[in-house]
Amino acid sequence: MNKDVIKEIIETAVFVIVAIIIIRFFLGEIRWIPSGSMKPTLVEGDRVFVERVSRFYSTPKRGDIMVFYPPQEHLEATPLKIFSRLTGFFCNDIAYIKRVIGLPGEKIEISHNEDGTTDILVNDKKLDEPYIMDKSEYPICTPDMHCGPLILKEGEYFMMGDNRGHSADSRYWGVLKQERFIGRAKLLFWPFTHFEYFKIKSY
Repeated sequence: MNKDVIKEIIETAVFVIVAIIIIRFFLGEIRWIPSGSMKPTLVEGDRVFVERVSRFYSTPKRGDIMVFYPPQEHLEATPLKIFSRLTGFFCNDIAYIKRVIGLPGEKIEISHNEDGTTDILVNDKKLDEPYIMDKSEYPICTPDMHCGPLILKEGEYFMMGDNRGHSADSRYWGVLKQERFIGRAKLLFWPFTHFEYFKIKSY
């Protein structure tokens, strides 16, 4: 193999890597849904496109389905780890996908009712949640859970899965810092039978 061929291979590889980094950092990426914590909205095996454009001009809204690194996930700042997160190559950092429930400055509380159902109170008002799996499938809050009432500080969000009975979310690990967001789920494109475009809604 002559030098010109080697040079061309290297240049092509560098171009591809740079292009991937630009696309993933500025535009978005594809994610696979590994669990049922977002049922019925998302189920195991679904593929979604996660956009990263809106983070440059807006903050997450209530109802947005966001991909993020949970607080307990330690993100190493070594060159190799940063490279893997930028490209997706050999990246083993764990990311979650949940819905934004509480916004900075809001009061959040989980209220268990006598009829066995559970409501989310935002600033003491019941939140309308047409997307959740079942209002009765909530674990009872214990003292070690983050069920409120709590006031979210600047840059803090309260995240929950739509399948409230089977979701490791802010009830268990607390609030999420804004810098932990990766992007917003924009499009469910696979399988085609589940195809859905997620419009920006504010519940």
